[in-house]
Amino acid sequence: MSDAQTTAPAGTAGLERYEHALMGTYGMPMRMLERGEGSYVWDADGNRYLDLLGGIAVNALGHGHPAWVKALTEQAATLAHVSNFFATAPQVALAERLLQLADAPEGSRVFFSNSGAEANEAAFKMARKTGRGTIIAFEGGFHGRTMGALAMTHKPAIREQFAPMPGGVVFLPANDQEALKAAVAQAGDDLAAIIAEPIQGEAGVQPLTHEFLTLARELTTSAGALLILDEVQTGVARTGAWFAHQLYGVKPDVMTLAKGLGGGFPIGAVVAYGERAGHLLGKGEHGTTFGGNPMGAATALATLDAIEDEQLLANAKNVGAHLTERLEQLDGVVEVRGEGLMLAIGLASPQAPAIAASAIDAGFIVNPPSPDTIRLVPALTLSVPEADSFLDWFAGHLAANPLTQDGGR
Repeated sequence: MSDAQTTAPAGTAGLERYEHALMGTYGMPMRMLERGEGSYVWDADGNRYLDLLGGIAVNALGHGHPAWVKALTEQAATLAHVSNFFATAPQVALAERLLQLADAPEGSRVFFSNSGAEANEAAFKMARKTGRGTIIAFEGGFHGRTMGALAMTHKPAIREQFAPMPGGVVFLPANDQEALKAAVAQAGDDLAAIIAEPIQGEAGVQPLTHEFLTLARELTTSAGALLILDEVQTGVARTGAWFAHQLYGVKPDVMTLAKGLGGGFPIGAVVAYGERAGHLLGKGEHGTTFGGNPMGAATALATLDAIEDEQLLANAKNVGAHLTERLEQLDGVVEVRGEGLMLAIGLASPQAPAIAASAIDAGFIVNPPSPDTIRLVPALTLSVPEADSFLDWFAGHLAANPLTQDGGR
């Protein structure tokens, strides 16, 4: 290997190497990042950024949290991976912890995966295992890019080129109660499941209403169908509750998790509530090589412990409320959506990509999931002074670059 190949890439040179070595599935990255600490990351040229994207709601404890690093390194030195022909103490402990946090009844069970898409893939199979054929999903929902998860994801731009999808999925407008009632009635005894995100993340942090999610629970119960709640982005204290559905007073039959669960280590989970859901998948009917491996389980346990020990549910609520209060006062901001530290800034005109580009140049990483929306999903450890540094910049940017309702500046 040449010296050029062994030298750590930096700046433009590193991005050029990326472009020639990796598939272009993500487009050109914005920066070559080198390290992180807390809520900050540094690029290969030494520039610091306040990370308000958190790996897309993954880095629940920020970067390099000591308890997380300790759990990872100690487990790696002890037992990094075994097949699922064997059990490990972290795997069992994590399953028990999730059942406890979810207030899951007797007979509930957990399946571990590597990602949210895989968790939703398992949920798709659980719905099929009921023997019924119809799954209701919602416009704006995003459940992943594997074929089963993609079949439940509405966005045509990422579906159409891979058609035909697995069948049986019906898409409805989110929060349309009459459409939901009609679709459930039409499905009749063939209704297997309704799948929903309590707050649609990739759609721009669009919450389902309490009334709508409550109706979904009532209709699935009456029909003997599953209510599957995708908490991949909303779960693990992101909204100021352990799981967003707890804010609604609704309990699912199946909940899928990933992202923040491992605090940066890849792990997903399916929590199946009660005897029926907990035993839908039997021996040999599903599996994954890496799911529930000791390193993933250990880092997830460390993440959950730190969230409790450092009172990060309360921090998510408090810092989220502070962000919301200040953002709502700004000209050019028409609404702030979401809960806790899962927030969307609704803009008066479709300038979100341009604002995100200006933000990163100023040292702030935010995300524009739609032309008129800025998404904030930072570490749950984000402090008020850190939030204020972004709010001060954003207020100044909007003052210097006013947004107008007609789409201009």
